[in-house]
Amino acid sequence: MTRPWYRYWAQRPEEFHVEHGEPALEAPHDPTAVAADTAAAPSTPAAPVAASEFHVEQTAVTGETPVPTPATPHFARARVLTVANQKGGVGKTTTAVSLAAALADIGARVLLVDLDPQGNASSGVGLRMQPGQATIYDVLVGDTDLVDAIEPTSVRNLFVVPATVDLAGAEIELVTAFSREQKLRRALEGVRGDFDVVLIDCPPSLGLLTVNALSAADGVIVPIQCEYYALEGLGALQHNADLIKANLNPQLEITGFVMTMMDGRTRLSQQVVDEVVSHFGDRVFQTRIPRSVRLAEAPSYGQPITVFDPGSRGAQSYRSLAMELIERLAEDAGVRA
Repeated sequence: MTRPWYRYWAQRPEEFHVEHGEPALEAPHDPTAVAADTAAAPSTPAAPVAASEFHVEQTAVTGETPVPTPATPHFARARVLTVANQKGGVGKTTTAVSLAAALADIGARVLLVDLDPQGNASSGVGLRMQPGQATIYDVLVGDTDLVDAIEPTSVRNLFVVPATVDLAGAEIELVTAFSREQKLRRALEGVRGDFDVVLIDCPPSLGLLTVNALSAADGVIVPIQCEYYALEGLGALQHNADLIKANLNPQLEITGFVMTMMDGRTRLSQQVVDEVVSHFGDRVFQTRIPRSVRLAEAPSYGQPITVFDPGSRGAQSYRSLAMELIERLAEDAGVRA
């Protein structure tokens, strides 16, 4: 099924439009010509170069088609990252939504997969489900292609695969399915070349849904609340990740630990950070996410914090985390290459 806002172009966008009888787009500038024009007239901004292989036509809010923005950096395949922690209330969904939006803001093509039956990541980006709308449940349990479940958001470059409470039944329905742990991995194969980053928001458990996410992922981002209770269960999470790496997904690594809900006024927060750093070293992101009322308010407006209050401490922290993540992914890609 082809949606008007979501198209795959095997050739340059202007060629696609002409071939399909649509008004031709303005041809993208040749980079060498742009350089020459810029040298002749420094005050004239260079026009962006359209992507040669893929373009997302996103018209969810204004109805205007934005110029495709090349991602920086660009990976040959999407880096699939799972945001996971079996303990609830540590900021998994907030991190998944806010980080996805921050990555999209800096030019990365991002797909957010909501794998939590509560569907908070879906509502957190403003998606309101319609009757008959495909969800991740239909992809995992039915025969729906993942591309047919992708929905646009109000944030340019950010798309979401929504979830509803129906997903709670998938844990039972997948028990007898063949290769049940690899369902999500196979579903993502069809779109991995179309995005730079895929972020998967997991439920607060180590059940079959989380196992699917870890089996599909290249890395795991673990949010840790700056309180001692949040440290409980990290050993079990790392043990399960090691088991999945040994038996299902040899590429799986811990991308990093994110310290969330940090209160700089208390010694406890810093003590928890110090303990986590002493155990995991440089795998802990340097960015600390503060405890923030604005972060808590953003989901009720259906907006990521980067849209709801771009100047807030929470938004600034997630932008910093996004830049740190990009640098870490680039380093990891260089090491693996």
